[in-house]
Amino acid sequence: MIVQQGPSENQSEPQEAEARKQRSHAILKAEQVPFIDHLPLRETEAESLRRTTEEVALRAMALCIVSVKGEGLEQDIVERLVDDFQLADTFSPDEKKFIADPDPDQMLRVQFAWRYETYWVLLWALEFIDELPRPDQICDVPAAVACLRDLGREGFLEQASLRPQSEILDAADLIYRYHWAVVDARLKQQDAPAQLDGGVVMERHYALNWLIGYQNQLWDDISTDT
Repeated sequence: MIVQQGPSENQSEPQEAEARKQRSHAILKAEQVPFIDHLPLRETEAESLRRTTEEVALRAMALCIVSVKGEGLEQDIVERLVDDFQLADTFSPDEKKFIADPDPDQMLRVQFAWRYETYWVLLWALEFIDELPRPDQICDVPAAVACLRDLGREGFLEQASLRPQSEILDAADLIYRYHWAVVDARLKQQDAPAQLDGGVVMERHYALNWLIGYQNQLWDDISTDT
């Protein structure tokens, strides 16, 4: 639940959000990515949701499993992984349907295979990877899968450490502005600027909006409006 602060405690919030926006603009300018100054400010630390490390780690594990199934992993192996990692009650409603379907259509498989990108964001949030590179190429899928495979459920939970909220909010602000540039280019029937990958941008936006509790939306209902 997002905690709202009293008026006297909110005085520094506009400055915090504006400073974060200006840092994002500096990155975009350096990369020659278009931006507009009147795109709204994002959440502050006081306005955002701080998820627990365990909550993020469990969501990451679920995303890894749906992604490997989307990529084509056999159903019996998927079911064994769900049992081994004790994830039966962790999947979202849409994920549960996908996991239970022994023969999903190809479009659905592709959709869930893209979840590797959301999983990668959560690996970063949990400090399993050091930084999120600019979103111009897909993540290192073998490394992402190996992280969970090698640690196992307990090792993954034990080693997970959620980054400071300020770092997560910085990433959420920047991806929001990246996404605006990608959508603006698409509306103009142009290629995404500065070699950005629109699919990667959207999936990262999705994961980061969930991480900060954007509009209190559940996983299946996360919006990535720009």
